[in-house]
Amino acid sequence: MNQQSLVAVPATWTSFIAFDFGLKRTGVAVGNRILGTAQPQGSIHAEGDARFVQIAQRIKEWQPDAIVIGVPYHPDGAPHENTARAKKFGRQLHGRFGLQVFEVDERYSTTEAIASGAKDADAASACIILEQFLRSLA
Repeated sequence: MNQQSLVAVPATWTSFIAFDFGLKRTGVAVGNRILGTAQPQGSIHAEGDARFVQIAQRIKEWQPDAIVIGVPYHPDGAPHENTARAKKFGRQLHGRFGLQVFEVDERYSTTEAIASGAKDADAASACIILEQFLRSLA
């Protein structure tokens, strides 16, 4: 997703779940379009298929209309190895859960979460990513 452009999302889609992907931890947040806010939901401390079991539980609990993921880039906008990992994670989410996945440039979200004093920086980062996405909706 281009950060400057507005995202075309059906107006009936109001609830979203966001993930801040990491190799060891994945932050989770939920939010809705009506309020334009998100709430951190803790982090998943699992890898591989174990991660997807916990993600499935969160999706079943929250019943989101779509998924939002953070995709990291270098400060100059260049991709790096975690950029490809996050994009692959997004494709896996779409394939497993059949929900549309939106990507958000997550540069500095973890830094912002830590600076704000978050106890769970990954979940706080997912929250920042989701609120950024909600602000971009057309």
